[in-house]
Amino acid sequence: MRHFFVLGLFLMVLQSCSEYQKVLKNEDLKAKYDMAEKFYEEKDFKRANRLFEQIAPKYVGKPQGERVMFFLADSYFKRGDYNMAGYQFERFIKSYPKSDKLAEATFLGAKSYYELSPTYSLDQTDTDKALLKLQNFINTYSESEFFAEANAMAQELTRKKEKKAFEILKQYNKLGEFNYDMLKSAIAASDNFISDFPGSIFREDAYFVKVQALTHLAMNSFESLQEERLTEAMEAYQTLKKQYPSTKYEKESAQLLERINRELLKFNTIEESK
Repeated sequence: MRHFFVLGLFLMVLQSCSEYQKVLKNEDLKAKYDMAEKFYEEKDFKRANRLFEQIAPKYVGKPQGERVMFFLADSYFKRGDYNMAGYQFERFIKSYPKSDKLAEATFLGAKSYYELSPTYSLDQTDTDKALLKLQNFINTYSESEFFAEANAMAQELTRKKEKKAFEILKQYNKLGEFNYDMLKSAIAASDNFISDFPGSIFREDAYFVKVQALTHLAMNSFESLQEERLTEAMEAYQTLKKQYPSTKYEKESAQLLERINRELLKFNTIEESK
């Protein structure tokens, strides 16, 4: 019985493939449409997608055009072809701005770019596109069933951009051990990070990196610049403590403060001896 079942199943699959190839090659538009919907409902998105690709241009301006274009975009999405899905959802939104599927298409278009977003260390162009589209969806469809998921995705992508920006400023600071001019880049990057990401989980870290970079820069500056830069490092330390009184960098920042005070004391002694 098991062999008969397997044989029967094989014959059914073979017949289905034969019917698919037959419909794919003929010019019967309705037959293609019906089979495309059948495959779509059965979650056979690869074959559904190919049929929808064939018939979509021929349904432009017809009553079924909206349905076909949405299924075409969604079948790309379900197949994991997010570049084409994003493009087709954008076309759908422009073509059918009053569609009942507009909110879903807007969300799935944004999600397509979310899926294309690479690891934080790579170029973040698709991340920026996804964030822009997700924010547009969040602002427009606050009552949508997809609202919570869109918010979660936007937060995840924002964290990714924060991570990239923070890793860059950390790298500047590290390179500053060998090239003091890189410390200036670390300081500027810290300021930009604090301004650009006020709610970031790395904000405290950025404040500390700035104290660290300013201190090291001051210590390795010409004597004529040292006092001014030491004062800036002191102010950065005070800002860190004001923002985070119980900072996780208490020990490290205290050691930096001790060095700053010790060096500033030399200048005060020189002034007093004059």
